[in-house]
Amino acid sequence: MGAESRFGQLRLVPPPVGTPDSMRRRITVSNAIHPCPGRKRAMRSMASSLLALAALVLAGSPPVAAHSGHDHGSRHRVSTPAPEPVLPPELQEVREALRKYENPAAAVRDGFLSTLGCVAYENGAMGVHFLNAAHLGPTPDPFRPALLVYEPAENGRLRLVAAEWFVPLATGITERPTLFGRPFDGPMAGHEPLMPTELHHYDLHVWLWKENPAGLFAATNPNVGCAGHPYALMEAPTDLPSPHRH
Repeated sequence: MGAESRFGQLRLVPPPVGTPDSMRRRITVSNAIHPCPGRKRAMRSMASSLLALAALVLAGSPPVAAHSGHDHGSRHRVSTPAPEPVLPPELQEVREALRKYENPAAAVRDGFLSTLGCVAYENGAMGVHFLNAAHLGPTPDPFRPALLVYEPAENGRLRLVAAEWFVPLATGITERPTLFGRPFDGPMAGHEPLMPTELHHYDLHVWLWKENPAGLFAATNPNVGCAGHPYALMEAPTDLPSPHRH
């Protein structure tokens, strides 16, 4: 009993030697349920950090797009079957490195969290984005996209179709990033309701697992649809990107 035990992240501090058994039980339970003030503050700080991270939940973004409304009706198209695109060697390597995320559970295990909504536009859709906030930064890594993009599939399942590299201006970036020989789209505002408008950023979509008639790096894919998804969001493009500001 001289050593401290743990319950989750709470330290269970044993009562002094000589305390009656009935009192020892009450003290131990009290310590488990009511951690010290310093630990409470740490837990509140962690909760605040998670809430701040939730504010960054991303819907993905077309080159010059902003949210202008959404619906759950019949405007949403059904996804059209399409093969994987033929890729240059550099992108083939990236696709194979990320192929394990065809299983969404593997993505969650590695820190990607679903943003819930299936984002669509009149000329095509993006799909359901999974965000890994640990991959956000001023320098994009080819093998660490900030987002994975899935389309709704049969029986409520999700099918991996694209990856997205995402660079918020708040990271301190001062010029348009480039990856795979392609400049990023943007800068642009965030897209309500899944992302704060104030989250100005650059992004680059790459349709690694589903051929896109609009182009490998296009923001939306006419072969992707959100019909049947319970959180389908219909958005519309705007005329101008946001100013380059932090």
